[in-house]
Amino acid sequence: MQALATPDELLAQLAEKLKTLLHEKAIDNPLMVGIHTGGVWVATKLHQQLNRSDSLFSEPLATLDISFYRDDFSRIGINPEVKPSQLPPDVDDRHIILVDDVLHTGRTIRAAMNELFDYGRPASITLVCLIERDGRELPLQADIVGAHIKLNAGEHIKLTGPEPLAFELQQAQNGNNKNAAKE
Repeated sequence: MQALATPDELLAQLAEKLKTLLHEKAIDNPLMVGIHTGGVWVATKLHQQLNRSDSLFSEPLATLDISFYRDDFSRIGINPEVKPSQLPPDVDDRHIILVDDVLHTGRTIRAAMNELFDYGRPASITLVCLIERDGRELPLQADIVGAHIKLNAGEHIKLTGPEPLAFELQQAQNGNNKNAAKE
């Protein structure tokens, strides 16, 4: 894996890119939504940074637990740490900033969008991801990305946290993920 900036460095880049995009699209008062678990960690820090510097959000951070929306739910069963989603009762005509930690196959984002549409019809959804890696299975891409990485077969990157945020490279060996390195 190529050298990677720290999560805090990538968060600063995301904040600047997001401010620019919201300004260019003239989006006022967007709703930021973090996907459990790593996406909530990233969204929490991003929400705080943007409110501290620019007061972009009038509402608290919203969160999604997409466990029941996953397409592999019948195979993997209930996540032992299912958390309730916390969204306003109506997202109709809202500009949503959807935040996740690592975009890989696209299946988490598909599940998150399905859940969001159960709450209403957003005006737009802007996808923000700390890391975008190769291996997409669905035709989804992030609007704002901290870093694009290419991993070797069997490698996975995971965000650990919430304090401090760090990246962990995992290597699959004989069907098991073995911790290979921490950054």
